[in-house]
Amino acid sequence: MAELIELLPVNYKNSQEVVELQEALGNQIAAATAAKADVFKQLDVNTATWGLSYWEHAYGLKTDVSKSYDYRRTRLLSKMRGQGSTTSSMIKNAAESFSNGEVAIIEDNANYQFTVKFVGAKGIPPNLDDLKDAVEEIKPAHLKAIYEFTYLVWYELDAKNWTWDQLDAQDLTWNELEVLS
Repeated sequence: MAELIELLPVNYKNSQEVVELQEALGNQIAAATAAKADVFKQLDVNTATWGLSYWEHAYGLKTDVSKSYDYRRTRLLSKMRGQGSTTSSMIKNAAESFSNGEVAIIEDNANYQFTVKFVGAKGIPPNLDDLKDAVEEIKPAHLKAIYEFTYLVWYELDAKNWTWDQLDAQDLTWNELEVLS
């Protein structure tokens, strides 16, 4: 942004009072412009920070400022996707937003339950409890949610054709081995 003093006639540039006044006004305008940009960021869940509490209130979610912005945004987006009649695709979208991987929903209507199967990534998602809370918020109350995880199976490990020495050289813990791709 151009300095305000540059917008005035030349003879004002010689007055120290006018120069200082224009500098102070310029600082205030810059601060107001930055504040306006920050307010506009709060209008989108994907960019909101301090405005997330307003979004959470609007969607009936409890605000927990100890959680990260990313967690709170994911929870909000999950809730937003889950508005209206709940379908398996809504639950799938919500679960995928938390797991960062592909999810399959297996319906078992006869037993009033469904399974959330993690097929895109191996192991247990790091924020499983948060995912369960989100699914619990959007699923019909009469249905039970079951969670199923994918791990490395022996034939997948055999396909790598590693010797025991090569496997040992990988220096993997059991948990790391279970989710090896």
